[in-house]
Amino acid sequence: MNSVKLIGNVGREINVKDFDGGKVVTFSLATNESYINKNKEEVKNTSWHSIVAWGQLAKQCETLLEKGKSVSVEGKINYRQYQNKDNLTVRVVEIVASKVEEVMWKQTANS
Repeated sequence: MNSVKLIGNVGREINVKDFDGGKVVTFSLATNESYINKNKEEVKNTSWHSIVAWGQLAKQCETLLEKGKSVSVEGKINYRQYQNKDNLTVRVVEIVASKVEEVMWKQTANS
């Protein structure tokens, strides 16, 4: 099964394209992880993901998303390639979203 769920922050303003068949939205999503290394130091790692949403979901994303917003994205991993203007093969890995929702973090007493 090809399924992925990510929770992170929208990295930049979304890109919206309208065409005859509908709408597509692309955006970047930053996910963060951290761990303690052998020297007992916290190491933080940020991964960037390319997200694509089509049709009705693209319309929802257009109104929901903005830079920095925390969201949950569910979808599938898609691999594709194309020839660029210099005739070089460009390989793309992206998440084709089937669901995008805002994440509301609970405030703690100390926040």
